[in-house]
Amino acid sequence: MGVFSRFTDIINSNINNLLDKAEDPAKMVRLIIQEMEDTLVEVRSSSAKTLADKKELARQASRFESDATQWQDKAELALSKGREDLARAALMEKKKCHESAESLRDELEHVDDHIAKLQDEISQLQDKLADAKSRQKAIIMREKTASSRLKVKKNIDSDRVNDALSRFDRYERKIDDIEAQVESYDMGSKSLADEIADLASDEKVDDELAALKAKMNSETKKK
Repeated sequence: MGVFSRFTDIINSNINNLLDKAEDPAKMVRLIIQEMEDTLVEVRSSSAKTLADKKELARQASRFESDATQWQDKAELALSKGREDLARAALMEKKKCHESAESLRDELEHVDDHIAKLQDEISQLQDKLADAKSRQKAIIMREKTASSRLKVKKNIDSDRVNDALSRFDRYERKIDDIEAQVESYDMGSKSLADEIADLASDEKVDDELAALKAKMNSETKKK
């Protein structure tokens, strides 16, 4: 009964509950499928043996029934010869054979019931096995995706990453300081091009000033 007890446990098990409790769902699914497949092999082997036993019981029952018929014939022969004692003994043997045949036929009925229940249980297990296999890939994919997301989350929240980003900020501030120093030096010195540009600008202002003076002198003379 060990095989059937373990078989019943799997038939009655709730796969979702098992997965909820599993630390590694993908591994749990593989174990469940392996357990189901192993159980199917064992139960089918047991079923084959039961069918063989059934055939043997049927042969025995047929032999007893055949023997009962032969004892009936022998009883009739003995009685026809005036040997009532032998006829009685033959009928007793016939009775024993008939009872044995009936007992075996009763046993065969129990075996048939057992085989019918076994076939129903095998069908249930096959359905659960098919369901587990169809969901196995999806579960494994979900587990891999979840694991990948967990790694990303851990990296995002990692102190090392945050510390590295802080160092980046410090480096950027240092570069800003260096650039500011360069700009401060530029503010205190002029290049040759800058000085020439300044001369051109001053000359333009001088020309505008001379034109303005000439205009004002002209207006004064008119008055």
